[in-house]
Amino acid sequence: MMIEEEIVIIGGGIAGLATALALKRVGFQSRVLERNPELRAGGTALTLLTNAWFALRALGVDHKLKSVYQPINKSLVTNLDTGAVQELGFSGTKENREDAGVITVHRKALLETLAEELPPDTIRFSSKLISIKSETLKDSTKATLLHLEDGTVIKSKVVIGCDGVHSAVAQWLGLSQPLSSGRWAARGLAVFPEGHGLNHGVKQYLSAGTRAGFVTINSKEIYWFVVTYSSLEKDISTNPELLLEEVEKNLAKDLPSEFLTIVKETDLSTLSWVPLLFRAPWNIAFCKAQNGCVTIAGDAMHPMTPDLAQGGCSALEDAIILARCISQAHPMATNDKQWLEKALKRYVEERRWRVTWLVAGAWLAGWVQQGGGGDQQWWSGMARWFRDRIESDLELDWAIDIPEIIGTEHGPYGQFQSQTGEEPFITVNHQGYPKFIFFNEKD
Repeated sequence: MMIEEEIVIIGGGIAGLATALALKRVGFQSRVLERNPELRAGGTALTLLTNAWFALRALGVDHKLKSVYQPINKSLVTNLDTGAVQELGFSGTKENREDAGVITVHRKALLETLAEELPPDTIRFSSKLISIKSETLKDSTKATLLHLEDGTVIKSKVVIGCDGVHSAVAQWLGLSQPLSSGRWAARGLAVFPEGHGLNHGVKQYLSAGTRAGFVTINSKEIYWFVVTYSSLEKDISTNPELLLEEVEKNLAKDLPSEFLTIVKETDLSTLSWVPLLFRAPWNIAFCKAQNGCVTIAGDAMHPMTPDLAQGGCSALEDAIILARCISQAHPMATNDKQWLEKALKRYVEERRWRVTWLVAGAWLAGWVQQGGGGDQQWWSGMARWFRDRIESDLELDWAIDIPEIIGTEHGPYGQFQSQTGEEPFITVNHQGYPKFIFFNEKD
């Protein structure tokens, strides 16, 4: 069976759904192909920094999450090797605008918030991509053929790969496989039916080779993590009971009792044990992340370690910038048949260096915070010396304090309105088609 689509997005995660919604906001419909039978909820929770909330506001959904989740004002970071405790404030940008904030949300809640803004038939579930082929049409433009596991073939003018760390689209474009950081992360969600009684905030613990912490999501749930250099020979990723035992008896045995108490209340269905992967920064900086009308976004383009909490945030940025580039290159503004290809090329060039630095910064932050990988390596002493002097300054400050990505004609963070007043978060330009207005855009 052959189906024709204008824009197809591979992957129904954060990047995929945000991109579909951003395109909808600027007047373009898309089809999202999700390999699973329902929305993915892997990861349990994630922390959204200031740049993510700017993007969510542009998408028109930030208020739905902010009405449920509370901002985090500070994090307490304890160096277990020295006993030093440092308070890290989350005050947002230097301008301290009211939009700035750091909030931890359930990943599933974010996905559902994005999905419910899309037309009901936007997401095609149980649609696993098998192969990608390109063909040239009679008008010299290109189309991409997507072959699915169920035998369906989809012909699309534009393909956006948002299919995660092991992206089939990235592989088709020729990008190298992500690298291992040498670290693994155990994560889980602890549930206290009667309430945990802790103050809302974040606590982190740093020692040579280990980084752990927890963040309260609400009065009854706490998200926790342990990141370590692991040489485990047994596979514990598919056995939650064994994984929890490993965390309690080995990975977290030297952590404060408060942390272990939280771990004991973990919902086993939320446990995960995954390697921390990243794409080499030079591969992002110099790779060809666009070929014709095929490109990538989110983890498919720039998988990174979680040390700057920028994985999901940067994926939301991608969605906004991609929609802007396509909107600005709309054929109502040009007769160029290659306008879509040029729009995607512009998107890649605009994102390339920012995400390169985010990936490099995240890796450096993790290396410093965990002492360089163990006492047996010659650089670990230097890394711990560096860490003890800057502690967690690398973690959030420069990732939050970024140039503003989006704004409005009324100022950088005022509410978006169309000229008709009917559709928020969109404006209409003088040529009649919808587009985002961006603070750093020249009129």
